[in-house]
Amino acid sequence: MNYVGELRRLVGTRPLILVGAETLVFDPQNRLLLLKRTDNGTWVIPGGMMEPGETLEETARRETQEETGLLASQLFFFKMYSGPDFYYRYPHGDEVFIVSAAFICVAYTGDLTTGDETQEIAFFPLHELPQPILHLTQVVIDDYLQLNQERFIERPK
Repeated sequence: MNYVGELRRLVGTRPLILVGAETLVFDPQNRLLLLKRTDNGTWVIPGGMMEPGETLEETARRETQEETGLLASQLFFFKMYSGPDFYYRYPHGDEVFIVSAAFICVAYTGDLTTGDETQEIAFFPLHELPQPILHLTQVVIDDYLQLNQERFIERPK
């Protein structure tokens, strides 16, 4: 049993504060990798909860590989997330407040595969993302899009 499973045996479904990592994976055409979850039918970026002793980068790599089959060669830190936007209640009732590190990955090896938690997996152009996207993932995508939009805005001198 994993760390979160052990905690759940002790506390039931009540809210936990959990640390995790997620990865915005882009292919050479700058398309974003999304997974469709089996438990709620929403699209998400690869990610999950940290196991004891892992670094955030190790969590991001492990979760990306477990959920997609891809091994991230390079990860670049993007942003930390926490607070009320990162509350989530799983369909089976478990509640969490997530503290998550988001990373960007543009270099990887391997072939796409689905796991137990994934119905579908595919790369999508940023202007043609599937719906519905989980609100936690949408916040990260919106921040990424905002950052890239600001890069191309001409600043007054």
